[in-house]
Amino acid sequence: MKPLEWPMQMLVLSRPVSLLWLLLTCLLSAAPVAWAQAPASTPSILIYGDSLSAAYGLATNQGWPHLLQNRLGKNGNWKVVNRSLSGETTHGGLERLPRVLGQVRPRLVVLALGANDGLRGLSLTHTEQNLRDMIRLSRQAGADVLLVGIAVPPNYGADYAGRFQAIFARLAQAEKTRLVPFMLEGFGDDLRFFQADRIHPNAAAQPRMLEIIWQVLGTMIDRERP
Repeated sequence: MKPLEWPMQMLVLSRPVSLLWLLLTCLLSAAPVAWAQAPASTPSILIYGDSLSAAYGLATNQGWPHLLQNRLGKNGNWKVVNRSLSGETTHGGLERLPRVLGQVRPRLVVLALGANDGLRGLSLTHTEQNLRDMIRLSRQAGADVLLVGIAVPPNYGADYAGRFQAIFARLAQAEKTRLVPFMLEGFGDDLRFFQADRIHPNAAAQPRMLEIIWQVLGTMIDRERP
């Protein structure tokens, strides 16, 4: 959130005014502005992922998080806050998560990280621990968590691919959190739904991604009943 910006004004004083009085006047006039900008009644859904959730190569309004807000209604009871970052790893996500949680104060967190760990061949042990820590941090902040799984391409080898994808199911069971096993389920090998790089989903894939995530997220939203 950006700090409040105050307009520069010329003050013409007909008599001496104390600095304390000026300070008190500014504070009193600022309070309603701050309250108006931060209504506490609208719960937030934090989307916390990588390029797959950051609408990489697309207009922001084409990405599945924006489509989620449209489904919920722009003036409805939920606000979707997308803090996904292209190229993000679970390590980077863990480092910035406390700050993001403090800023957004979400009711629900959609945790969709791990793809870049897999593509870079990073330690599976570290990936799993980072995701576990993010789940626990989110819960400590008062949010329920939806863990979203991903897979690596088959050229990484069946053994590595299997051990990588198993992380998500194991974490969901151990941490008792809801799970979407694979966010590209049903079209992950169909090039019609990918951009020229064959990695990032195109605009046609975004509604499909939303439907896959909504199957679980929708029930979580209904349960919250804000």
